[in-house]
Amino acid sequence: MTPLGEIIARQIGQTGPITVADYMQQCLFHPTLGYYTTHEPFGAQGDFVTAPEISQMFGELLGLWAADTWMRLGSPSRFVLAELGPGRGTMMADMLRATRIVPGLREAARVVLVEASPRLREKQAETLAGQEVDWASSVDDLPAGPLILLANEFIDALPVRQFVRTPEGLAERMVGLEEDGALAFGLRPGARLDASAEARLRDAPPGAILEICPAGLVVAEKLGARLAATGGAALFIDYGHAGGFGDTLQALHRHAYDDVLAHPGEADLTAHVDFAALARAATAAGARAFGPIGQGVLLERLGLDARAERLKRDADPAARASIDAARARLAGTGEKEMGALFKALALVHPALGPVAGFAPDEEFRNTPA
Repeated sequence: MTPLGEIIARQIGQTGPITVADYMQQCLFHPTLGYYTTHEPFGAQGDFVTAPEISQMFGELLGLWAADTWMRLGSPSRFVLAELGPGRGTMMADMLRATRIVPGLREAARVVLVEASPRLREKQAETLAGQEVDWASSVDDLPAGPLILLANEFIDALPVRQFVRTPEGLAERMVGLEEDGALAFGLRPGARLDASAEARLRDAPPGAILEICPAGLVVAEKLGARLAATGGAALFIDYGHAGGFGDTLQALHRHAYDDVLAHPGEADLTAHVDFAALARAATAAGARAFGPIGQGVLLERLGLDARAERLKRDADPAARASIDAARARLAGTGEKEMGALFKALALVHPALGPVAGFAPDEEFRNTPA
């Protein structure tokens, strides 16, 4: 068992089983032994590769999305350009490079990275050296004014609670101990949820698992209220679904899937994002939502093919093949390709309407869960 696993096991032994969310929180964010505290997760030397690391095209196209949104807002002389969970800062660097062609935008933008980790802030500062950048610890700390915010693979790392429909009623999935002291999953009966979630799970077949991401819903609610009050748009891209049931909690350790309980603090833990739940939270707070749509659809609508052809124009054969491979991985729908598995959701001020990449008939309708 890992050092963090031993700490968690002792805690459970003293106070009883913990929720899946509590387990994820400790595994990812423990102040000295958490995964994000101690590991470099991104790139070939980490446990996963994100879209900005695959190709510059991803960040460049999102930069142009931000520029188009800024112009739809009336090109305000001051606005906040923010990113949640910016990793090493690669996406923002590509976005800022792409937006240099838009007169006045860079002068108007106050760039803010929402990042709590001092170690990752240092990485971001290195990547964005020469750029004027501020940091915030949470969405609550973002400066006032019109907001254009992007978040790529941010919500999937926020802890989820798991609730199960059993023949006896609703139960919450917990992390406890086997007789030999090993970590193990179990159920705590008598779970209580909000009325809509409880109704969904009560009508589901026995064994159905409903995942709820409380922190993600808070972020969506706060951004929905912020956008409704001060204007702007937010774009979330992540792997997930538009509502449903299932156990999507997974661990990645050294670029391979791992047992979720095997390496606490040494493996990345994520869960698929429920985009419908995020959209409901944001629209209930006053925003409009569009999507989710596939990442591939979004990137193609934003000009992925044209950008790939432009990059290939002056490239040698090896580089052209690499660009084609990156384009397929970002937008393709095959195995290990991101185009369909990853989704995009836009939140906007009520008067803004669909932003670039989204169609009017893709507006999310806030119907009961």
